[in-house]
Amino acid sequence: MNNHEIDYKLFGDDMQYVQVELDPQETVVAEAGALMMMDDAIHMETIFGDGSRGSSQSGIMGKLLGAGKRMITGESLFMTTFTNVGSGKKHVYFASPYPGKIIPMDLSQLNGKIICQKDAFLAAAKGVSIGVEFQRKIGAGFFGGEGFIMQKLEGDGMAFVHAGGTIHEKTLQPGEVLRVDTGCLVAMTASVDYNIELVGGVKTALFGGEGIFFATLRGPGKVWVQSLPFSRLASRVFAAAPISQGGGGQSKGEGGIGGLFDLFNK
Repeated sequence: MNNHEIDYKLFGDDMQYVQVELDPQETVVAEAGALMMMDDAIHMETIFGDGSRGSSQSGIMGKLLGAGKRMITGESLFMTTFTNVGSGKKHVYFASPYPGKIIPMDLSQLNGKIICQKDAFLAAAKGVSIGVEFQRKIGAGFFGGEGFIMQKLEGDGMAFVHAGGTIHEKTLQPGEVLRVDTGCLVAMTASVDYNIELVGGVKTALFGGEGIFFATLRGPGKVWVQSLPFSRLASRVFAAAPISQGGGGQSKGEGGIGGLFDLFNK
């Protein structure tokens, strides 16, 4: 194997975290801010790119290119590595940033490549390459929203992807088609043909409430779908937030956040 072999254990239900067990000199790479806690013998280091062997062998230009690709997806230029520098097994823990599930993916069992939403990656064994996957049809990119620029995880090690709500894993047979809201699509194997399609019917597009574009997935391959995208959760929270009154910025009315603060201040 080209990747470090790590063991893991998931904890929790709707607010999950993952425990990664590292043997001496084993390393896991994660998004900045994903760390929950770690043992004393874990050495943490910030790096450009993903720390995969491919980018390190290509020198500084390869690292800058990898970091630039991450910037396109809206992620940080930097990632963080966690290495066990002790003599025995040590543990590091990563938590999902919002309610949902953590999906462990063994890339060696998934033909070495997964395509996922740009904000879905949580952590992976060192050696997993984290790049950018562009939709072949440019029109889909301009109109498909979050469906255009996606991340690709390549290698033969473990990777951890997080998503909101409940996760539905579906295996598509050859030629089988599944239409998914672009925000609900979490990940898919590389064998799945992916495109963005316009919803038929003007009334459906304008008044259906589900957006005007679907991600159309054609098998064979595996697809992971989330029931609660973070964008949908955030929009509902924002819509339900009380409106500020006057210039003070403090909300009024029963049941609002401002009213809750007023209650504590009494």
